[in-house]
Amino acid sequence: MTPDIPIEWLIDSDPTLRWQVERDLLHAPEHIWTATRARIPHEGHGARLLALQDPDGQWAGGAFFPADHDPHNPDNPGQPWTATTWTLNTLREWGLDPAVLQKNHTAERLAEHSRWEYQNLPYWGGEVDCCINGWTLANGAWLGADVTAIADWFVEHQLPDGGWNCEWINGATRSSYHSTLNALKGLLAHEIATGGTTATRAARHTGEQYLLRRNLFRRLSTGQPVADWTTNLIHPPRWTYNILNAADHFRTAALHDHTPPDPRMTDAIELIRTARHPDGTWHQGKPHPGTVWFPTDPPQNQPSPWLTFHATRLLTWWDTAHEPTR
Repeated sequence: MTPDIPIEWLIDSDPTLRWQVERDLLHAPEHIWTATRARIPHEGHGARLLALQDPDGQWAGGAFFPADHDPHNPDNPGQPWTATTWTLNTLREWGLDPAVLQKNHTAERLAEHSRWEYQNLPYWGGEVDCCINGWTLANGAWLGADVTAIADWFVEHQLPDGGWNCEWINGATRSSYHSTLNALKGLLAHEIATGGTTATRAARHTGEQYLLRRNLFRRLSTGQPVADWTTNLIHPPRWTYNILNAADHFRTAALHDHTPPDPRMTDAIELIRTARHPDGTWHQGKPHPGTVWFPTDPPQNQPSPWLTFHATRLLTWWDTAHEPTR
């Protein structure tokens, strides 16, 4: 393990984080971390978020935006993060057992009542935005909804350079870092849950090469960093790309594929390592504005338990794979 980790600080956290620390950093026996994970629906952040679900299965009355969202209201800074898709993303990433939502027929209720703001399309059919479809693919696979059509959609909409771009509908032909990562995360979640298909597995691997050829943060044409947002480490990342968010995907993918870390990630890994503070923590970058149900991580420039956990887990995986053999 990376040395000098403030492990007691990480353990003294909400069950949504604590169970992952126990499993992935402390390597506690399974009965320990599963007992902590089982607390998520009953206490802390998980219980609060579940209690906010609407009778029709949605959150905040909408698929991607709250029912009362007014994009022209100057008093509403940024995207609100309370609607159904964002809330499902959060619960899934926290590790909530999907059986909790399956018992109250959330997937079925969303199929009946939730429609996308774009052209009133049915929820589990997805829409035209790559990022939205990536999250819906992951959430559907998690809850047991039939999202096969969305997985096939990604095969059909992969761009010639190997990635995806949410602006394809407006004529974009070059891939986006943000869209590509969100597509990859959705495809991987679907593949882990269902096995995927030959075509969807090939699409994922091709899309991963798009990012790896760019070392996760460089321009292919010049080798220079794409932009400052690649190193803005924040939690939760929402829709945006950063090197920790990307590297964590590749860690999950490598474990699933039984492959070693790709050496083309080296420079990104070292940038993540240098962001570590002397006390062993990583600090919150510039988070996204917008309404949330309740805060789950600290404000900008404060030590972030979630970032510290993700970065520590990533570096432990990387460093363990690169330990010299004896």
